[in-house]
Amino acid sequence: MVKSILSSQTEDVLGKALAASSLRHKIISNNIANVNTPEFKRSDVLFEDRLAEALNPSKALPARTNERHLAGRNSGSFSPSIITETNTSIRVDGSNVDIDVEMANLAKNNIYYDAVAKQLGRYFSNIKAAINEGRR
Repeated sequence: MVKSILSSQTEDVLGKALAASSLRHKIISNNIANVNTPEFKRSDVLFEDRLAEALNPSKALPARTNERHLAGRNSGSFSPSIITETNTSIRVDGSNVDIDVEMANLAKNNIYYDAVAKQLGRYFSNIKAAINEGRR
C-alpha cells in the first residue's frame, strides 16, 4: 500500500482536531442560542480524551496476528462524540446552561482551533520547504 507524503499520522491527528474543534464551536453556539429555553440540556464534545487514549503508548495493545483475535485500538479510528448532560439543572426552568461558562468555553475553543490550525500550517510549510529544497 503506497501512502502519500501528505497522509501522515500528524496530518490525520491535526485534521481530526480541527474538525472536533469546529464541531465543538457548533455545539457551544447551540448551547448559547438555547440559554433561555426551558428544560434545555447543554451538550459538549469529547475528543481530547479519546485522542490521548488512541495515542498513549503505555496503554498499547498487542498486535493482532490472526483475524480471529479481538481488534485493538487504532489511532485512525478515534473520532469526537457529542454528549448531553441530562442529569443536572442549574435554573428553576430545568435548563443547565450557564452563559458565563459557555462563553468561556467558546473563547477556549477559539484559542485551541487557532493553535491547531497554526500547527497544521507549519506542518505543510515544512513539507513545502522540503520539496523546494529538493529541486535545488
